[in-house]
Order: sequence, then structure tokens, then C-alpha cells
Amino acid sequence: MAKFILATQNRHKVKEILKILGAHFGGKRRRAGWRGRKIKLLSLLDFANPPKIIENGRTFEANALKKARAVVKKYRLPSVADDSGLMVGCLDGAPGIKSARYAGPNPTKERLCRKLIREIEKVCGFPRARARFVCCIAIVWPDGREKVIRGEVQGHIINEMCGENGFGYDPVFVPRGYNKTFAQMQPAFKNRISHRARALKKLANILA
Repeated sequence: MAKFILATQNRHKVKEILKILGAHFGGKRRRAGWRGRKIKLLSLLDFANPPKIIENGRTFEANALKKARAVVKKYRLPSVADDSGLMVGCLDGAPGIKSARYAGPNPTKERLCRKLIREIEKVCGFPRARARFVCCIAIVWPDGREKVIRGEVQGHIINEMCGENGFGYDPVFVPRGYNKTFAQMQPAFKNRISHRARALKKLANILA
């Protein structure tokens, strides 16, 4: 059975990724990982002293690769790392790679969404500020092989928070073709159409 390490300590992200991969492979979730028929997926929540990684790349791809490489170097096991974020057209692609730090260190989703709404109001206003969620996933093996895959979903930002589910910018992002935010959707449904779901579907094919 092949083992992979998911290079994150973000519990929300781990939970979402494990649910999506479980839909492809079956298997049982653990506290911080997951075991299917062919692979065992751990996360950095399984380890006491994970490497400290500074995400200073200029692209989602660069940050994902940096995280995966650092985990492979320390544990000598294949690593899967993602970097994802929101890109708003009228903000020249911001918050982009700084999505998680857009409202300072360790911000709540309320602080993130409110800052985003304020910035859009200054520049282009509403009702429809075009945006897209992007997810890049890097897979790095100990023998030096590397692969990066990408998933995107187009949509727009609304000027108030709606919905209780999800995290980050989910309460203000409405995907194209729908009239609900990610946060208003049931997690199982969101996990079928999101940017991360699209990237993870490609990942599942590779891991299989």
C-alpha cells in the first residue's frame, strides 16, 4: 500500500480533502488522515514536529511545490501539497497567493470576507465582481519526480456574507451557474463542484 503525506496542518482543508478523495476511493477516515483500498494518506497533523514552511512563492504552483518538497525531504515519503486562493478581476487578481493572509495572520472568515468586500467597493463595486477560485496541487516523490495539477471554478463576489458552511471566502463567493454561495451549499455538494474537487479528481486518477 502506497503512503502519501498531505502537506498541511489546516484542519478545515484536511477534512475537505479527505472527504473528496474518499468519494473516489472509498476507505475509512482517521483523525488526521485516511486509508483506502490502494493508498494511505497521512497529514502533517499526524506528526509531532512538522517542517516549518514559508510560503513565499510568486504563484500557487510554486508554493505547492515548495511545501511538498519540504515534506518529502524530511520524511522521505511521497507528498501531496496544495495552494489555493481567490482571484478577483477588478483587484488585479488579489488576494491571490495571499488569500489566507489577506486580513492579517490567522484571520477569521468574517475578517477575510469583510476586507474583501471593502476593497471591491473601493475599486469596482457590486453587484457582480468577477472572481475565480484556484487550486494547485503538487505531488512530489522521493526519487525526484514532480507533477502539478490545477483546478478552477469561475464565479462572482457578493457584498454580504451568506451561509454558515465552509471557510475562508466561501460566504461571499457564488460559483457560475448557481445562485448560492459556497457557504450556503451542503458540503457534499460543494465538494463535487469546487476548485479543490476538480484538482483532486485529477489527483485521484494519478494516485490510482
